[in-house]
Amino acid sequence: MREYLLTLLVTAAVTYLLTGPVRKFAIVAGAMPEIRARDVHREPTPRLGGIAMFFGLCAGLLVADHLTNLSEVFENSNEPRALLSGAALIWLIGVLDDKFEIDALIKLGGQMIAAGVMVMQGLTILWLPVPGVGSVSLTQWQGTLLTVALVVVTINAVNFVDGLDGLAAGMVCIASAAFFMYAYRIWYGYGLESAAPATLFSAILMGMCIGFLPHNMHPARIFMGDSGSMLIGLVLAAGAISITGQVDPDAMNLFAGSEKEAVHQTVPVYIPLLLPLTIIAVPAADLVLAIVRRTWRGQSPFAADRGHLHHRLLEIGHSHSRAVLIMYFWSALIAFGALAYSVNSASMWIVLGIVFLSAIGLLLLLLPRFTPRTPAWAERFVPPRYRRRGPMAEGETVEAVQGAPAVAYAGAAGASTGSALGEAGEAGGTGEERRTPVTAGVSGVNGATAVGHRPHALDGRKAGSSR
Repeated sequence: MREYLLTLLVTAAVTYLLTGPVRKFAIVAGAMPEIRARDVHREPTPRLGGIAMFFGLCAGLLVADHLTNLSEVFENSNEPRALLSGAALIWLIGVLDDKFEIDALIKLGGQMIAAGVMVMQGLTILWLPVPGVGSVSLTQWQGTLLTVALVVVTINAVNFVDGLDGLAAGMVCIASAAFFMYAYRIWYGYGLESAAPATLFSAILMGMCIGFLPHNMHPARIFMGDSGSMLIGLVLAAGAISITGQVDPDAMNLFAGSEKEAVHQTVPVYIPLLLPLTIIAVPAADLVLAIVRRTWRGQSPFAADRGHLHHRLLEIGHSHSRAVLIMYFWSALIAFGALAYSVNSASMWIVLGIVFLSAIGLLLLLLPRFTPRTPAWAERFVPPRYRRRGPMAEGETVEAVQGAPAVAYAGAAGASTGSALGEAGEAGGTGEERRTPVTAGVSGVNGATAVGHRPHALDGRKAGSSR
């Protein structure tokens, strides 16, 4: 455990220290796309944060290779080298996309090639535990197709959820923490050396995310871009593939019965890892909903829009930070709930705890819908978010209307009556001041709750980010 902790800290430190210079490089290189209509940030922000994350990955693997116990992972398995090869390829594709905006189909092809490179070096699914049947061996083609599909789905799920500051890195960090606990339990608790590579991958992935998060939390100074989101998605998929398809459940000797009975009894253990849809259930659900939504409208599944889950959280009234924390909560509940269930599936307290926390999560999710209306005489005693909304009266400050869930007010003296965004009202007195409502999430400090005066007016710039 000390060696894993050292590897995690070195990875986090290298990622953290390199992110600052990478940010300056991204600015000099012009990797600061203009703001797009679907973006939630207000100013062009450099990306290419994946460069720092990739070198953090390399540093983690290098340190682990020189440690007493972890060096055995490199001697007994070729999976770390396979991961590094696939990660380098997907990282290069992401860097090119962050700079030049390459076509979505080209990126998809690159993802499949990166997965194929890992398969060629031995990182593939060999068998699957099937309830009531046992361990089913897969042919070479079956294992290859399933591995490639798993890698592509995970990469795009993480890429789709990368829409708010700190969201993707935080959710993947939570998922990798739960994954590390499970993989370490199998490796150390049951003595299965084949689970060691997955344990190492998850520790390094946690370090990459922890090192990058301080630079990426709201308001973000740099975005990870596709070079980062696709990279951490591939590392997460590699760990799931390593432990799901190469650890024989019968070798755990949990039960004295036949292999079929052992597999059947260990189903709660392997369901979270059969496909990494449990530990990344939220981004995977966002991916499926996005594909259905776009194809239903006759659009390409790769067409960008503002219909992701994090966009909807902003629309119903959550601030930027609160929306991110809500997504963190659901990711942790699903990942660690599945982990707890895999340890003791017979405990009713675990099920009741998950149900109770789910109810709390739903309450927090719908909280803006239940904002009470405060009487006029009591408005001065409650926070601004609970006051009646409407045109700002004379002398009313911007802070008085902060927290409005759907519309934030931005002062614009002399704004034209025919503004594309419409008018919010007029201030009384000798000098009339028109205020323009801004759609929630499009431009605002801390997401959709407050908009202060900016020295530059929002114009028709396109804006960009990896998101």
